[in-house]
Amino acid sequence: MAVRRTIKRLYLIPVLSKALDILELLQSENQPMTLEAIHRQTRISKTTVYRVLKTFVHRGYLSQSPDGLYRQVTRPKKMRFGFAGQSADMPFSNEVTESLRAAAASVGVDLLVLDNRYDAATALKNAEEFVRSRVDLVIEFQVEEEVAPMIGDKLAEAKIPLIAIDIPHPHATYFGVDNYRVGIEAGETLSAYATKNWDGKVDWVLGLDLPEAGQLVQSRITGALEGVRSGIPDLPVESFVRIDGRGMRDKSRKVISDFLQRHPKDRRILIAAATDSSALGAVDAVREHKRQKHVAIVGQDCIAEAIAEMKRDGSPLIGSVSHEAGSYGPNLIHLGLSLLRGQMVPPYNYVAHKMVTRESLS
Repeated sequence: MAVRRTIKRLYLIPVLSKALDILELLQSENQPMTLEAIHRQTRISKTTVYRVLKTFVHRGYLSQSPDGLYRQVTRPKKMRFGFAGQSADMPFSNEVTESLRAAAASVGVDLLVLDNRYDAATALKNAEEFVRSRVDLVIEFQVEEEVAPMIGDKLAEAKIPLIAIDIPHPHATYFGVDNYRVGIEAGETLSAYATKNWDGKVDWVLGLDLPEAGQLVQSRITGALEGVRSGIPDLPVESFVRIDGRGMRDKSRKVISDFLQRHPKDRRILIAAATDSSALGAVDAVREHKRQKHVAIVGQDCIAEAIAEMKRDGSPLIGSVSHEAGSYGPNLIHLGLSLLRGQMVPPYNYVAHKMVTRESLS
């Protein structure tokens, strides 16, 4: 009778085994090694060795010196970043959060996400929570300029590096759009619309502002008004009005509704909004008063709801500046890792942006 021999299957991943061979070689040698030396001793193909080494450097397990030598990092600790989102009720904030989650997961960074709820006191409590949790770095996205120094001070005292999105914070590296430049492009779009459709005649230019965020974010509206002024230089200064919309839909709907009620006969009104949420509130007010033909609006952020609104026939929302939320995550993670590795980074890091209009969507 034949004896059946049982063969135990090994469920191994070949490339992972090779990666561990390379890591263990560096551990045993305990000195810097060149790619050529690692290839020679492991007999693994040079292409595979190169890709494995680059992956280990990217994930923080190895470092590479300027002369091309690889060495094991003595503390292969998994990084943990804290991210305080602007508000779970704000679409752009949610897009940034999702982009950041995906980017952190792709490079093996743990991400502790808290919600600032568009509230200064909550943002301060979240900063304290990051200190208690001993995160390696904090990415802060909150709108209240008045609390920024307190957040910056708490994190600096705890020796936690800080990246601030869109609103500058003391002790922080800035990341976000060039607020004045995106404003200029919004204003140029509005002035071009007025020139084409109203022969350059404008009764009012309204800036739906966000004073709580401070001067840098307010420069979105400063830039927008300047963009209109440069396109239609003969507009009287009294036709330019800044209104606090707080970047929120309901607040903006109310203040624009009040304005339209006070000026029922004015037919040519341009509105530059600091955010798309604010712009959509203005759209709501214009529709309620049936003034769609009398108003043109440009927003900021290019959220999905704004794109859908632009596609509607006769919508007063003619454009929005895309801040490319999907690019925030990878760029923020790269910036954070660079800071933790002691690399020199610019104090201001601007993301790409582009103007999106109804015409560009068609």
